[in-house]
Amino acid sequence: MLINLKEILLLCENNGIAAGAFNTPNLECLNAVLDAAESLGVPVIISHAELHENVSKLSVIGPIMVEAAKRSSVPVCVHLDHCETISYMKEALEIGFTGVMYDGSTLPFEENLKNTKGAVRIARNFNCGVEAELGALASRESGHGNEGGPVYTDPDEALLFCNETGIDAFAPSFGTAHGIYKSKPMLDFERVRIIHEKTGLPLVMHGGSGVSDEDYRKGIKNGLRKINYYTYMSHAGTLAVKEMLEKQDVTFFHDLAYAAEKAMFEDSLKAMKVFAGIN
Repeated sequence: MLINLKEILLLCENNGIAAGAFNTPNLECLNAVLDAAESLGVPVIISHAELHENVSKLSVIGPIMVEAAKRSSVPVCVHLDHCETISYMKEALEIGFTGVMYDGSTLPFEENLKNTKGAVRIARNFNCGVEAELGALASRESGHGNEGGPVYTDPDEALLFCNETGIDAFAPSFGTAHGIYKSKPMLDFERVRIIHEKTGLPLVMHGGSGVSDEDYRKGIKNGLRKINYYTYMSHAGTLAVKEMLEKQDVTFFHDLAYAAEKAMFEDSLKAMKVFAGIN
């Protein structure tokens, strides 16, 4: 069942849970995530990131994602992740995406504010929810580090930004990072609580892969309603392929792809259980 970002986050808010947002740049990822969500009966967000355009073109994978969401037995939002260009956002909206994250976080505050307002105006014409971000994580979505380290989101700036833009979800910076964690992240949940209290908006965790179950639960308790999760799921698929190649002489690529899909199913299933409070 295809629903928009605002609807799926309201569903999570009403149930005190978070929806996992999983990048699905190919069919193996898409099948793994939707099968896991349907097996648990939980809402889910399937995402396409602008940086994956060279891996899978939006014009190709986008319509497949939308159709798969419509056919699903659970609520599914089809989301554009880390979009930095309005033209790319428009392409996703015309395909039928129901959520977009306009990312102006590297821009000066006033420019980010202005551009996000424009993104919201456009998205409203498509009944699409909008997420935006302030601050900077320790690394970008590509996994490369941010020079100078993380920039934590100021709660008062967050309130001004959310009120001025009219966004539906807000992604604060509070200590997470994209990519593989080299050590346990130190997360500022008090900052999350204050921002949630001030803005009244559902909050988003970027760099959600690799965070401990305990910290996921703390974050959800303090207002996180969307958790971006991809790196560790994708890495599980890579490890499964490596293991298969070490153990046997593989002729067909589809056997490797299926091994990766099964591993990503198990990894995303485990994450979704935590996000939904399922023991």
